[in-house]
Amino acid sequence: MIRLATTFLPRVSQGFPMTNRYQDFAKMIDHSLLQPTMTVDQLEAGISLALEYDVASVCIMPYYLKRCAERLAGSTVKASTTIGFPHGVQTTQVKQREAEQAISDGCEELDFVVNISKVLSGDWEFVSAEIEAVTKIAHDAGQAVKIIFENCYLDDAQKIRLCEICNDLNVDWVKTSTGFGTGGATLEDLKLMRTHANANVQVKAAGGIRDFEGLKAVRDLGVTRCGASRTKDILDACRTELGLSPIA
Repeated sequence: MIRLATTFLPRVSQGFPMTNRYQDFAKMIDHSLLQPTMTVDQLEAGISLALEYDVASVCIMPYYLKRCAERLAGSTVKASTTIGFPHGVQTTQVKQREAEQAISDGCEELDFVVNISKVLSGDWEFVSAEIEAVTKIAHDAGQAVKIIFENCYLDDAQKIRLCEICNDLNVDWVKTSTGFGTGGATLEDLKLMRTHANANVQVKAAGGIRDFEGLKAVRDLGVTRCGASRTKDILDACRTELGLSPIA
């Protein structure tokens, strides 16, 4: 199996307290609140759940980001949102403006969709320039960026080329999917991305991580983040396995 450097993925040790071991897994999860049919009440409940389970971040629809960031203030849960979602076909200028607005609204991590059409067309100069433009906005503000490939539409050579571009631009994460394409994260894609991304570039799985066994499996491949909507089920199972009391 491919392993990630321990700077990103500390091994779960029998010597650590159970609560620390729980956090190793909880801090892998970006709780996803991106379904366009979700009501405000559901978004508020989702933010509350993320706080209760102390996950890594809440990835929420852009229009509700500011409210989300206000609720997460003072916690260890970050506010995140999407840029160019879900198809990546907005103009670069629109994506830049989205990124600026997100940061103004309190975003700490930006999940950015590449222009899939340009990737499939082999216009790597355009793809690189656009990733660079949005990454610069995020990094200049001291925030992180995750680059979404949407692997279900790509061949391995295209995925590898995207990893190489992201290495050159020093992005924070490469990410498999939006969760809105024809497929989500696969173990094969995660292995490929971990192999071709530099050690300082982390890997995020999105789409298809539905239980604690799945979370452990991708962790073993070097994945440090997972987009998940079934956060409660995953982390309840985690707490049970670690012998921790359930979260009320």
